[in-house]
Amino acid sequence: MQRRRFVQQFGVGFLSVLGLGLTSNWQQAQAQSSGLQIRWLGHMSFLFSGSGRRILVNPFRIVVDDDGVPTGCTAGYSAPNEPADVALISSRLFDEGGTLQGLPGNPDILSEAGVYDLSPIQLQAIETPREREAGRQFPPNLIWSWRQGGLNVVYLGGINSPIELEEQILLGRPDVLIVPVGGGAKAYDAEEAIMAMNALNPRIVIPMQYRTAAAAPDSCDLETLQRFLDLIPTVATRQASGNSVTLTTASLPGGNGMIVQRFTDSFSR
Repeated sequence: MQRRRFVQQFGVGFLSVLGLGLTSNWQQAQAQSSGLQIRWLGHMSFLFSGSGRRILVNPFRIVVDDDGVPTGCTAGYSAPNEPADVALISSRLFDEGGTLQGLPGNPDILSEAGVYDLSPIQLQAIETPREREAGRQFPPNLIWSWRQGGLNVVYLGGINSPIELEEQILLGRPDVLIVPVGGGAKAYDAEEAIMAMNALNPRIVIPMQYRTAAAAPDSCDLETLQRFLDLIPTVATRQASGNSVTLTTASLPGGNGMIVQRFTDSFSR
């Protein structure tokens, strides 16, 4: 029997223990303060490395048409193929965790709301509804939050509902907020993304799920990143030279400052 499995979650209070055993408080503190590398793998997929752990989020699947030609917003990408200790998905949609088989390292796959322990990291998943498109049924979305490399990370997934007060309390102020900005049927457009940013007041914002050169010409309903950037002209922008960046507490703006972290899309096929 393969080790890969969905880790079932029965209520938010339940704690699922994954991988290595518990470490001492001193070891956990040391592991959590060493910085966080974030690699963008295209569309909504990221690999987070820090605290001795690798966390893969939303490894999408390439969709093909009846002739076997890649289509949709990820047509020009290669499906993520990075080894990780655990894979987090926001839903079962192809572009939000659709690749669930054949991932290197045979990671555990977390797909339900709840709290999980991946020592020294604790992961929390909060379910949000998707009700914007009348008559169209999409599965609920999961917001993922955790602390890794000394930074608090919130990954909003394919969210299209407002951030409510209860969610603000549970999530706190993120050091790093990953938010969809391209709109379409399933997730935030630029204006909605900015409303979520105002609600959570993150220090660093990483936009995702927007139209890139990887999109097939007539089968992607997302807007480009530029519209989002045009709506926040006073927010500082930091451009990575490639598709990864390493962040530490020293990378964070002080006070109520905010920075938009951009990546270079250099890996489209």
